[in-house]
Amino acid sequence: MKPTKTPLDTTLVKEIASLLSDSDLTEIEVEHEGLRIRVVRAPAPVTIAQAASLPAAAVVPAPATAAAAAPAGDPPQDLAKHPGLVTSPMVGTAYLAPEPGAAAFADVGAHVKEGQTVLIVEAMKTMNAIPAPRSGTVTRILVGNGQPVEYGEPLLIIE
Repeated sequence: MKPTKTPLDTTLVKEIASLLSDSDLTEIEVEHEGLRIRVVRAPAPVTIAQAASLPAAAVVPAPATAAAAAPAGDPPQDLAKHPGLVTSPMVGTAYLAPEPGAAAFADVGAHVKEGQTVLIVEAMKTMNAIPAPRSGTVTRILVGNGQPVEYGEPLLIIE
């Protein structure tokens, strides 16, 4: 004998999908009276491809430029030892502006105050403001807009 199936209430599925789209959730699972419904929202593949392709272009020139500038004889050859270095506190994606097309939080040559947001790092769909650890002038920005960053990776220098 075949097990009997209960008819699926499509209205319930639509309501669950609506809850998912109205919130920041990416997945929801509901179980009621022996019926389990799981709805998952996957990120758009185009967005992932764009995010992956932009940083590749930004990452390649930056290390080459830093390596070329290092032998010139500047004392702070190792960026990790620079006193004004701002590093990423997490793994994520760095953004130089609050939204596409907006002015950057800070440009090279801009004077920033301690605590002022200098860029953001998106991690798990949460935008995390990165504050300036001290007042000074932004002398170098070491990441590109939309570039993936690792924990401890140099982001910019404030002197």
